[in-house]
Amino acid sequence: MIDHSSESTHASPAPLPDDRVSELLLGMRLRGIRYRRIQVTPPYGLRFGSVEGWAQFHFIAQGCVFLNSPGGALHTLETGDALLLPRGGEHELLSAPDQPSRDIVDYENATLCEAITSIKACPEESCPTTRTVIFSACLEFDLGGMHPLVALMPEVMRVGTLLERHPEILPMLEAMEREARTERAGFAGILARLADVISAYIVRGWVECGCGDATGWVEALRDPRLGRVISALHRDPGRHWTVAELAAEMSSSRSVFAERFLAVTGMTPHRYVTELRMRLATQWIGRDRMPIETVALRLGYGSQAAFSRAFKRSTGQSPGAVRAAAQAERRSDSITT
Repeated sequence: MIDHSSESTHASPAPLPDDRVSELLLGMRLRGIRYRRIQVTPPYGLRFGSVEGWAQFHFIAQGCVFLNSPGGALHTLETGDALLLPRGGEHELLSAPDQPSRDIVDYENATLCEAITSIKACPEESCPTTRTVIFSACLEFDLGGMHPLVALMPEVMRVGTLLERHPEILPMLEAMEREARTERAGFAGILARLADVISAYIVRGWVECGCGDATGWVEALRDPRLGRVISALHRDPGRHWTVAELAAEMSSSRSVFAERFLAVTGMTPHRYVTELRMRLATQWIGRDRMPIETVALRLGYGSQAAFSRAFKRSTGQSPGAVRAAAQAERRSDSITT
């Protein structure tokens, strides 16, 4: 049963203008890394670990499940429920609130197709009538230059809060339920694509509703004039912006612009641009494997050496160290997947 009600009784923040929503979501990356169809019978406890930069999606195709969230909150999930943990984190899916758990990687699994496995941990004689069926996905998730917003998202985001605004999600959830239960030809690939799409809907719904209690430059995006400045910076982070040029984007004097920008974002325009560049650089070098020289040129630095100095001063590590760490993490992921 899908919960159509909102989980919060607080008044919703003002929604963002459509163009600002598009700006926020333009750099969104939400890509499935690993998927699991899980079939278990009570009592069971499934423990999911934490991987830096990965979100976790769960869909309950059959049964009642208790989610023990990374922060220790207990959520009751029923058939048809879907949720996203945008920052992942260690959490448990349990048949009862006090049920001990076992690491999900310790369960025997069978490969269905690339990146999709099946776990069946239930006796054949009891499975058809008492089984719980769950479809889970590990997702690489970031918001491009807006990635710090992920830290401001709720630790658990449930799809039921979106159904009133987005009724088109309901047929997708119903399709997931059918595919997960019946295991028809090609069901694994269909489930994986639907999981990706529903996760993106959950993120977009949160952004469209004003990003919850997020402040700072989200407030700037709600401000039509200051929002133009933020949008311009994100469109062209490598440009050598002057305060005068940014003030012109806002149609104000330099002093009024600088004062307003600092009051809303909590930092000067120069610091904001520097942090934006370093976030993008970290993603391009580590995630996208872009050559360091190319990153330096795209972000407006005259040389790789100048960029490397700025990067280390801002992040505390060299671009080469970031690239090496990302390579090591990819090798580790390929071993455990």
